[in-house]
Amino acid sequence: MDEFKNTNIPEEEEPSIVTLLDEEGKEHQFEHVDSFPFNGETYVVLIPTEEEIAEGEADEVLFFTLLTDEEGRESLSLVEDEAELDMVYEEFKTRMQDEFDFED
Repeated sequence: MDEFKNTNIPEEEEPSIVTLLDEEGKEHQFEHVDSFPFNGETYVVLIPTEEEIAEGEADEVLFFTLLTDEEGRESLSLVEDEAELDMVYEEFKTRMQDEFDFED
């Protein structure tokens, strides 16, 4: 996956932080970068916070599908299918080309 740098978000703007639990129940914090509808799904884009990266977590963009159950509760499902991931990443790059400097 390409690396990118944020080139356009003002320094004083506070990032939206999302806390997720891993399989062992440990909390991990991510910065919410974008959410968008695409091909009938809603995708959520997260990156690890600087604290997570400092603790040795991977510094990469993560793509999730937003799921809603019958009772209206939302959850995230990591996009793991390579073809879907490639399509969603290309859409993200198109949407955010003015916000980030993508490096191939």
